[in-house]
Amino acid sequence: MSEAVLQAVKVTGSGSISIQGLGKTFKAKKTEFRALANINLEIGANEFVTIVGPSGCGKSTILRIVAGLEESSEGEVRLDGELVVGPGADRGMVFQGYTLFPWLSVRQNIEYGPKLKGISILDRRRISNHYLRITRLERFANHIPKQLSGGMKQRVAIARAMANEPKVLLMDEPFGALDAQTKLEMQEALLEMWDTEKTTVLFITHDIDEAIFLSQRIVVMGAGPGRILREFPVTLPAERTPEVREHPEFLKLRRELAALLKHKEE
Repeated sequence: MSEAVLQAVKVTGSGSISIQGLGKTFKAKKTEFRALANINLEIGANEFVTIVGPSGCGKSTILRIVAGLEESSEGEVRLDGELVVGPGADRGMVFQGYTLFPWLSVRQNIEYGPKLKGISILDRRRISNHYLRITRLERFANHIPKQLSGGMKQRVAIARAMANEPKVLLMDEPFGALDAQTKLEMQEALLEMWDTEKTTVLFITHDIDEAIFLSQRIVVMGAGPGRILREFPVTLPAERTPEVREHPEFLKLRRELAALLKHKEE
């Protein structure tokens, strides 16, 4: 993609996230449920951070607050120093469901955000060509979603989010519905895209192996209310080939994470 196109779609800034004293209480007529308490987390620009924890610990709630889709009850989230008060083009979101427009082609789905921004047809085409190439979907540019496999649909969803050139990519168990082999392929593809695009990623998963393989840092949460228990740096080689899953550090970290999560779930 040309420098001119990048400048046309790139949101300025680095993509650092600061979460301070974050809390969330859901209120009904006669009851309250405290979902999150005193969440403090700093994520550096271009860092890949994964949150793991048991169901109901508030992982997705944090992601939705960072995305601006949910209001916090206390505390704040800042992106490059600016207070997050609602959704914005500086954050892209990818869910477990594919959330594609079923009547649009793969290319049209990818170009949807740039089109809303008023980017010219020629520059939109360059943008979609770039993401079709790095997601290996060039042969499927004119297909509609129902003609694609689950893995392909999720690649389109990621490409569509990345086509807006967000500072931060927020991913809520995006590979949870895929079969084991496709999930492994998508993990490798995501790391390739992250390395190419230099975007900050905040990723949610239940899968310990997935968290270790993808991340530079893992945040473990507990429930009742949702809170951060511990952070683990991932000191594996920067190039995450399939063989890294047999690396002694990978196996050691898997044991530590599994033991911590098992203890908190008992």
